[in-house]
Amino acid sequence: MPSWPGIMNFEIAEGSGFCFGVRRAIRLALHAAAAGERKIATIGPLVHNPIVVEMLEEKGIRPVKEITDDIDVAIISAHGIPESQLKILGERRAEIIDATCPLVKRSQRYAKALKDEGYQVILLGDRKHPEVMSVSSYAGDNHIVVVESVDELPESLGPRVGILTQTTQPEKTFLELVQRVVPSAKVVKVVNTICPSSAARLTKTKTLARSVQVMIVIGGRNSHNTLELVRVSRLTGTDTHHIERVDELQVQWFRNIGKVGISAGASTPNRQIEDVAKRISAFGNSAF
Repeated sequence: MPSWPGIMNFEIAEGSGFCFGVRRAIRLALHAAAAGERKIATIGPLVHNPIVVEMLEEKGIRPVKEITDDIDVAIISAHGIPESQLKILGERRAEIIDATCPLVKRSQRYAKALKDEGYQVILLGDRKHPEVMSVSSYAGDNHIVVVESVDELPESLGPRVGILTQTTQPEKTFLELVQRVVPSAKVVKVVNTICPSSAARLTKTKTLARSVQVMIVIGGRNSHNTLELVRVSRLTGTDTHHIERVDELQVQWFRNIGKVGISAGASTPNRQIEDVAKRISAFGNSAF
């Protein structure tokens, strides 16, 4: 067999791994599990990373679609839940732990405030994502339009329009939306609800992708911020691979490669990033 030429080096994008909202949510969940023998559940996955969800299940914290009366502790995921679901939850016997990311809570408050002030709310985001469903509920069905791209904007808008965005949307798309709305409405109120760490992570990933031959992006396949990292990396033209687990790495991706870039979503554990980096280093010393 021909010898493996070796990987010269790799670089991890600055800011990869847990964001403060994910770290807070996990800390709250683990604290609840350590408090005693209780039946604990998260409403949907706490975060969008299968390895984290499996770790929590090992601690007795399982995701469910709805809270039943046999559950002692109900944890709201980092993405939040719709307002109507929160009200129903309050009628249950379970203790409620709100692990909603503070930035998502901020978006919820702005959605409600814009509705109360008489604005038609435009929310940029993935309409099937839990965060978007959560935030939009605070504006009410009659006051909000969710768009996944600028092209989905309605032809006619109300005289007063408020604009919000999913926290993990790219800034460029948000600005394009604002520019499209401004000429169509008499009054426009824009609230920048983009997560600063998500924006910085996208920028660092794009910069790194331009300087390497292969990019590895680690994170859940249902993680919006991870999918955005994959998208911006591929836009640079760099060969990009999205993985959830270290075992998905394939040795042939690194043949004759001098430099590899690694980036990871906001719910990707640091240990997972380290394991990927070690595996890539091991490939450099193996036969191809």
